[in-house]
Amino acid sequence: MPETQTIEAIYENGVLRPLQTLIGVAEHSKVKIIIECQQTQPHPLLQFAGILSDEEAAQLQSVIDQEFEQIDSNGW
Repeated sequence: MPETQTIEAIYENGVLRPLQTLIGVAEHSKVKIIIECQQTQPHPLLQFAGILSDEEAAQLQSVIDQEFEQIDSNGW
């Protein structure tokens, strides 16, 4: 029966990097990984959901559209 270990890892650049040494696992060994995320980070704009009325949101969108029309894309 295979040995089971619980370790913590960081997901960086598409690779899981263990935070401690894997005991009894040889280099290039095939392992089975079960992912359990410990942190969930809500989208930063989620805190604003539902605080504007539809009219306020439309006004805000209008102001944004008007301001962006004033940017000279050739000036960048």
